Amino acid sequence: MERGDSDMEERSMFKKMTMAAILGLALAGSTMAAAVDAPTAAATSTAQSPAAAPAFMSSAWAQNLCTAWNNNSTLTQKLANSWAKNNGGKGYKVMELSDSDMKTTPPVQLEIALKGGKAECVYGGPIKVTKLNYSYDYKMWATTHNWQHMGSPMIAMMWGDLKFKGPKMEAMENMGPFAAFLKLIKDVPATVPAS
Repeated sequence: MERGDSDMEERSMFKKMTMAAILGLALAGSTMAAAVDAPTAAATSTAQSPAAAPAFMSSAWAQNLCTAWNNNSTLTQKLANSWAKNNGGKGYKVMELSDSDMKTTPPVQLEIALKGGKAECVYGGPIKVTKLNYSYDYKMWATTHNWQHMGSPMIAMMWGDLKFKGPKMEAMENMGPFAAFLKLIKDVPATVPAS
C-alpha cells in the first residue's frame, strides 16, 4: 500500500470516528433532554390544568381568594387591629375587586370581619353590598396584566397600575398586608384571559 492510500484510509477512519462521536453525543443529549423533560411533563399532567381553575374574577375564584386570605397569617393577624374594627358598625369591611379589561365580568366582593381575634374573610363572591362607604370599605380595579404583575402597592398606585377608592391613610399604614393581599390575587389559581 502506498503512502497516499494510507493517508486517505486514516482520514476516512478519522471521519467515521468523528461522525460516530457526534452522533453519540447527539443521542446522549436527546436522551438526557427527554429524561429532564419527563418529570416536568409528569408534573404538568398531574398538576391542576388552567382550564380546571375558575375564571379570574369569577364568584368561584372569589371564594378561593377568601379561603386563601384565611390561610395567610399576615392578613389574618396584622389586620386584626384598628383596620378590621373600622367597619362603620356593620361588623365587616367590604373589599370590591374588578378587572377593567373584563367589561362583561361583574366585580366580586370579599367581606372581612374580626373573628376570634383574627381578621377573617367571611364571604367571597358576587356583589352583596352595592353602596360602599369609602371611610372603611375598599374598591380596587386594574387591568388583567396589572393584576397578574402587581408589585409594591405603593408604586402600583403611584403609577396608576392599581386604581383604588377607600380610606387612604388606613391603607398607607398597612402596606405590608396590602402587598400580601395583592400577591394572593395573582397566586390564587385562575383561568386568566390573555392580556
